[in-house]
Amino acid sequence: MTGHLAIVLHTHLPFVRHPEHARSLEERWLHEAILECYLPLLGVLERLENDRVPVAFTMSLTPPLLAMWSDPLLKERFEGHLARLRSLAAREEKRLWGNAEFAPIAHFYANRLAELEERWRRIGGDLAGAFRRHWDEGRIELIGCSATHAYLPGLLPTFSGLAAQLEIGLAAFERTMGRPPQGMWLPECAFHPAFDHELGKRGVRYTLVDTHGLTRAQPPVVAAPHRPAVSPSGCVFFARDPEASQAVWSRDAGYPGDPFYRDFYRDIGFDLPESELEGETGPYGVRISSGLKYHRITGPTGDKAPYQPGVALERAWFHANDFLQKRTESLGRSAKAMQSPPVCVAPYDAELFGHWWFEGPDFLEALFRQLPKYPIQAVTLGQHLREGGLVEAAMPEASSWGEGGYGNVWVGPETAWFWRHIHHATRDVETLVRSQPERRGVHGDALDQAIVELLLLQSSDWPFIVKTNTTVQYAEARFRAHHHRLSHLLHLAQKETWEPADDAFLADVRNRDNFLGEMPSHRLRAAFTA
Repeated sequence: MTGHLAIVLHTHLPFVRHPEHARSLEERWLHEAILECYLPLLGVLERLENDRVPVAFTMSLTPPLLAMWSDPLLKERFEGHLARLRSLAAREEKRLWGNAEFAPIAHFYANRLAELEERWRRIGGDLAGAFRRHWDEGRIELIGCSATHAYLPGLLPTFSGLAAQLEIGLAAFERTMGRPPQGMWLPECAFHPAFDHELGKRGVRYTLVDTHGLTRAQPPVVAAPHRPAVSPSGCVFFARDPEASQAVWSRDAGYPGDPFYRDFYRDIGFDLPESELEGETGPYGVRISSGLKYHRITGPTGDKAPYQPGVALERAWFHANDFLQKRTESLGRSAKAMQSPPVCVAPYDAELFGHWWFEGPDFLEALFRQLPKYPIQAVTLGQHLREGGLVEAAMPEASSWGEGGYGNVWVGPETAWFWRHIHHATRDVETLVRSQPERRGVHGDALDQAIVELLLLQSSDWPFIVKTNTTVQYAEARFRAHHHRLSHLLHLAQKETWEPADDAFLADVRNRDNFLGEMPSHRLRAAFTA
């Protein structure tokens, strides 16, 4: 055996729930991810299970995503989205009947959506439960994350906020999944030695950093990235393999850029007349992606050839084979200088597989089906440690997997104003929690919801969106909304006389931002005083 391959899928979306809008555009982020990523990944696991093909990978689940998966309103809206999309696909089959180029693709989508709906019904819409079953049966290992995917090094000036993110995040995972995670995904793979002891204190057995987190550790890890390190707290740090990452992430050399794969941007939501979309548009007729995409990447121009699912599947198998060949060569070089199995850690955003890279789930399935031909064992991170993977003693370097390797994406000049408000708000919440830890009734409810709003305010999603210049207005509006609600809730928590308008405000916010709604009050508050 040459070594171990540890694929890690980081599964996260920002908490997006808008009960005030029947068809919020932002909620489509969740709907699209369920249809294109989470249900297809479950399909991969089911097929491999049925064919008795060994499979092992690690998957992180964040509290915001788990909350949205279990929310009755969002599940109902997803089903409405799926029904509308199936209706659109059926109309497309009729429209394209007899069209030699595109009728097969329309038929492909109609069948695919029917299969995805059947899987959704079969699991009772319980995505968390479906993945938990595969965890229970040993195919995957699930790990946790901080409460709202906060960029943790940015919270160092208000350490209580950082500690609360870790404490509440782990508690939320355990509450939903039934047992605590052994490992934890650090949002954005962002680490700083100043909070190493917080990981050990909470029993986090292992986590991940980017490559330079170990190559520049103190002392540098000689065998990095193919050997993890154990920090003074006792937490084991795995490092991302840069070659495995480039194979998937690189815009120029990565597999998803193959000309036969489905083009992400060309969509009938932009191509067809509005009359033929029958309502599958945004407010005021704004064009939106439907998910029905009929063209392949083809090349760098606007001219696109028709998508051929069968050919794309063949390319996924070819690329999976290429990936395994290159990992065998890389691990073989490391194995010669190591006394224990080297490990290639390949972490990716899960949403890449199926959403951005439509054939991504096919690639993963092909990888596991071809793996027996290679001297590599697929493992989870915990499994690598259990099966004799040695570690070196070192303190990892402050780092992240963001552009440039550090924190500029989240704490750069474009988002510096975010952090002033985050730090002040964190101090205000900590002060009130410490001074009035036993608040009950409506005052206690206001304090608990203020904690929830603070956690949502701290989310790394908002500065990331601003930095990448995507839905900037939405991110800034969400940030300001959480800050406003938080400020008013702190006021209400200390107000002597309540009025009907106060009750209405609290009820509205608790319904709107019901994230962590089932978390006991004492767990929320204790996180700021531990």
